[in-house]
Amino acid sequence: MKSVLAKSILAAAIGFCALPGLAFAAPVKHFPSGGTAVSGSSPAYSAAVQSGDTLYISGTADGRDPDTGKPPVDATTGAKVVLNSVKKILETAGYTMDDLVWVQIFATDLKDYGDFNTVYRTYFKGPLPARAFIGAGSLLGGAHFEVMGMAVKQSAAQSGSK
Repeated sequence: MKSVLAKSILAAAIGFCALPGLAFAAPVKHFPSGGTAVSGSSPAYSAAVQSGDTLYISGTADGRDPDTGKPPVDATTGAKVVLNSVKKILETAGYTMDDLVWVQIFATDLKDYGDFNTVYRTYFKGPLPARAFIGAGSLLGGAHFEVMGMAVKQSAAQSGSK
C-alpha cells in the first residue's frame, strides 16, 4: 500500500512540474503549400511550420519558372526561381531571408555550385546562414535545385546571444 501511495505521489509531483512548461508552449502554425505541377493541388506537406520563433521550411524546387510556366533554362535562372520561392514562403510567415540560420541545397549537378552561389549571395544583407550544398542526382520535376531550411526571428536570435 505504501509503495502504491509513494508512486502516486511521485507521478503527481512530476505532472505538476510539467504543467508550467505546457502553459507557455507556443502553438504550432502551419503554412500550407499552394501545390506544384509535381505535388498536385493538395500536397502532402506544409510549405513551412512555425514553432515559437523558429520556422521550418520544406524543400522547395525550381521545377517551373512562374513567369514562363516552363523549366528554368539554366542553373542561374533555376537559382533565382528557387530562392524567390523560399523568400516568398519566409515573407508569408513574417520572416526575411536574413532570418535564415540553416539551409540545405540539393543540386542535380555539382558543377552548378558557382552559379548558385553568385545568385544566392544577392538574397542576403547580413551574415549568411549555415548551409550544405549536396549533389542529389535527380530532383522531382526535373529541377536544378531544391532548398530547405530553418529561420529564427532575428529579435529572438539576438536576445538569445546576449
